[in-house]
Amino acid sequence: MRKLLIPSMVAFVAAVVMTATAVAAEPDPILGTWQLNASKSTFTAGPALKSQTRTYALSGPSLTVAIKTVAADGKETTTHSMYQLDGKDYPVTGSPDYDSISGKQVDARTATVTLKKGGKAVGTTTRTVSKDGKQMTSKTNLTTATGEKSESVMVFDKQ
Repeated sequence: MRKLLIPSMVAFVAAVVMTATAVAAEPDPILGTWQLNASKSTFTAGPALKSQTRTYALSGPSLTVAIKTVAADGKETTTHSMYQLDGKDYPVTGSPDYDSISGKQVDARTATVTLKKGGKAVGTTTRTVSKDGKQMTSKTNLTTATGEKSESVMVFDKQ
């Protein structure tokens, strides 16, 4: 019996290590820098953005994102957040429309995020990275700080 137990334990440990290594070897496809492809994007309220660059990075167990936007009028804003996709609220700086986000992972390439202002949901974003990892689509429905309803489907190219 003891002769079977040791090889079984070794095989189990090896399987766990190999699985953990395989999972760790597949980085989150959102990581990196993404540039808005304005010609493929649609904005249903207001003029289209001139540009937007999103940079996602890992910081321990958290994602950090910096979003640099140039609006149609040329006004520049930068939004920052450090968050996890665990359904908890995380602070956001730089946005007049929302001050926290709460996200959930849908599948390996898709996440949904609830945008909040003062603890109240004001919008949602669903972002999906293409199978080849070269394009991201972000669909957002939002009520802005001025009460305007905004919808967009933004397409980003990986840099």
